[in-house]
Amino acid sequence: MGGDHGPEVTLRGLAKVIERRPDARFAIYGREETVLPVLNAIPSLREVSEFTHCDVAVRMDDRPSQALRQGRWKSSMWRAIEAVKNGDADVCVSAGNTGALMAMSKFCLRTMADIERPAIAAIWPTIRGETIVLDVGATIGADAQQLVDFSILGAAMASAVFDLDKPSVGLLNVGVEEIKGQEEVKEAGRMLREAALGSMRYEGFVEGDDIGKGSVDVVVTEGFAGNIALKSAEGTARQIATYLREAMSRTLMARIGYVFARAAFQRLGEKMDVRKINGGVFLGLNGIIVKSHGGADAEGFAAAVELGYEMVRSRLLEKTRATLDLYHARTPQSPAGMAAVNE
Repeated sequence: MGGDHGPEVTLRGLAKVIERRPDARFAIYGREETVLPVLNAIPSLREVSEFTHCDVAVRMDDRPSQALRQGRWKSSMWRAIEAVKNGDADVCVSAGNTGALMAMSKFCLRTMADIERPAIAAIWPTIRGETIVLDVGATIGADAQQLVDFSILGAAMASAVFDLDKPSVGLLNVGVEEIKGQEEVKEAGRMLREAALGSMRYEGFVEGDDIGKGSVDVVVTEGFAGNIALKSAEGTARQIATYLREAMSRTLMARIGYVFARAAFQRLGEKMDVRKINGGVFLGLNGIIVKSHGGADAEGFAAAVELGYEMVRSRLLEKTRATLDLYHARTPQSPAGMAAVNE
């Protein structure tokens, strides 16, 4: 029911998933007067779906506290999250209100043991391939321990998604020198170096341009900086695409040149297509939640669903819990909340 376009885009996206993932099955929650006309018009999707009517739909402008008061237990968003909690679904995907989705997910699923706050992780296209960036909006401001937790969560996701035994991890900073940056970031770096976890390779600090370079498999930051970086990259991709279209249509010679270079431009367009990297994964919860961009089209929403599909197949939750258990067994929390490293 969420997003800028509602069920029309959501359900058309699911139909695309069925074409590529014929073993997928869907539990769909929403208002029957809006959902069923679209669903019934797609027989292939109707055959593999169960629909549940919900009287309440969380609005895109609802505050998280308001959504919890009015939508707990009965909204389509809550029921979809609850399906994961009850084992009726493996993953929940929503294009709805991000704040409400995070609040409901945290309330319904709870965070994993020793995780104070969840994070939203995005998969970022780079020169080398793909990089995971987190947090991109869940936690505004983070202390050193939370940044360490984000590093562990991101490394577990990289291990699951990219099939890596020991992903490389970097902390986003204003410079690579150890003396630069906020105290929380410098302290997190010290903690990661001393922990020397076998599940990751901590590479130190990275800068903003290292994200696009693919210098590390996982880039860790707090949600304010991460969200700005993500939106800036998306805007830059659209800006460059607009420049290219204008340049290729400006003169006759440019249009002729485009004809000969069409294949190259198509490959460039595919790499810069933000729809194909749509979907932020909520990490640190006892269940898999994927947030699609509200403005995504059917192809973009399908990409978010397929991301969740791969998270389940790669056993993300099991790998995350194993890594967290290993870290916290070696670095038990002191009464003050500071991690003490056992030599």
